[in-house]
Amino acid sequence: MEIFLFALIGILIISLIIVIKSADIFVDNLVEIGALLGISQIILGVTASAIGTSLPEFGSAMIATLTGSSDIGVGVVIGSNIWNIAGILGITATFTGLIKTSPKGLSRDGMVTLATAVILMIFMFFGNIGKIAAIVFIIIYAIYLRNLIKSQREEDAENLANEAKDAKRNSKTVESESKLKKLRSISPKTIIWTLIGLSGLIVGCRLLVYSGVELGKILGIPEMIMGLFTLAIGTSIPELVVTFSSAMKGLHDLSIGNILGSNTFNIMIGIGIPAFIMDIPVEPLSLAFDAPAMIFVTILVLLLIKRGMKLTRVDGIILMATYVAYAVIRLFVLG
Repeated sequence: MEIFLFALIGILIISLIIVIKSADIFVDNLVEIGALLGISQIILGVTASAIGTSLPEFGSAMIATLTGSSDIGVGVVIGSNIWNIAGILGITATFTGLIKTSPKGLSRDGMVTLATAVILMIFMFFGNIGKIAAIVFIIIYAIYLRNLIKSQREEDAENLANEAKDAKRNSKTVESESKLKKLRSISPKTIIWTLIGLSGLIVGCRLLVYSGVELGKILGIPEMIMGLFTLAIGTSIPELVVTFSSAMKGLHDLSIGNILGSNTFNIMIGIGIPAFIMDIPVEPLSLAFDAPAMIFVTILVLLLIKRGMKLTRVDGIILMATYVAYAVIRLFVLG
């Protein structure tokens, strides 16, 4: 039994490394393509970077649901969203001292993140999350992406309108030719590495869920707890790396946009796609405590940011303390 236990721990660690590295490869390619297309930093954060770094959570939730461990799937999503905001933004703000954002990004992406959390909880009130909820989630995410594309086009048009007529026409021509040239220069190697990253995520997430379920059984840990903490924090390491490094490089909109976009993707797609395949049961304690906690930390971070369009070191400490309080109550008081 001890040998099997150590083997599972080894598989868990190796699978985490595979997931993190695969996500890193995938994100690098997505960010590169986004940059070549001239996508703004905040939109790049809530789309390419967010989707790429959220693939471990999505993969884990999908595999868990398909293998009959849906409690882990829901736990990974809710736990990751709480950790992303209270843990990752808390750690990043504390150590970097400052994360700025724009009013536009906060009002648009922050409100969408909050709305998706509320919508999830509403569906949880009605019992199992099924196909109706899945369709609603997917449609909402599609509309959100459409609005982001529209926003990007408006931003491009506004930038062009600020230039002189002739200069604007010349700039537009040069810009279009430049984009086409860059897109043509994308080598097959980039596509291959993208596929390798995606394959690594699939394999790594499968191993992650397997080892997590088996360890939980041996140690007597409920699947929901494994999902909320062990796997949620483990699969969110890509978000931590991207958010922290972005903030250190002064890419503040990318840093906050990555977290907001990840949380939206986790719910709308991370739960939406698995729920479309089969009903996902809702644990009473998850409805009574975990989902409200997710909404609370989302509101908290939005209020902290809104005071000055930034997160300070003090704000980071508040967020980290909030996560510690949540973990203590969930693990040792509610169980």
